[in-house]
Amino acid sequence: MRIFVLTGAGVSAESGLGTFRDKDGVWTKYDLRDVATPEGFARDPARVRAFYNARRANLGEASPNAAHHALARLEVELEARGGELFLCTQNVDDLHEKAGSGRVVHMHGELAVTRCDHCQALKPDMTPLTGEAICEGCGRADGARPHVVWFGETPLFLEEIDEALSRADLFVSIGTSGSVYPAAGFVAEARAMGVATCEINLEPSANAYMFDEKLYGPASEVVPGWVERVLTQG
Repeated sequence: MRIFVLTGAGVSAESGLGTFRDKDGVWTKYDLRDVATPEGFARDPARVRAFYNARRANLGEASPNAAHHALARLEVELEARGGELFLCTQNVDDLHEKAGSGRVVHMHGELAVTRCDHCQALKPDMTPLTGEAICEGCGRADGARPHVVWFGETPLFLEEIDEALSRADLFVSIGTSGSVYPAAGFVAEARAMGVATCEINLEPSANAYMFDEKLYGPASEVVPGWVERVLTQG
């Protein structure tokens, strides 16, 4: 069995990482145009770096929850049976990896990686971003930014994602709002190809009506039960 799992902020919320579009989400406290766009970074790089430094500090204190661990188990057990888990996340945290997932596709980038805005060199990094940092790739300063996809930028690994969707037997969306594209369109693509679909969420997403199966409740409770069921039936 080949399962494509898309995860969003709802998977990490119980680990203490904030969601974005809920009533108390990150975008109710900050103007995304100021801290999550190339234009915002050009206007005030210090403000953007401070925002992401706070998020790095938050991530450093977070641990995977039962949903992350269940998905890591699913990957291992599916592969042992000749199957496949394609784990695609909109999250920029590394909690899937910390839980033991061996292969995670971060379509919106990774918070724990610094990118040089001058030469695009990447470096694993959880230290505070500063304008004084010298890039090891090009030797220039004032280019350090988080390796995250901002609004107006193209998500990563789209060709790989499309290919994985085309060969999936089941598409599962976990903890997503269903309102951020292109990820919100994956369920429609899956349905068009005859792939079974399932939504796991705290509450119905914006595109919940498109899913064949719907499971609602805290991710740390619902995901482990769903994984157990899949592995038992499979």
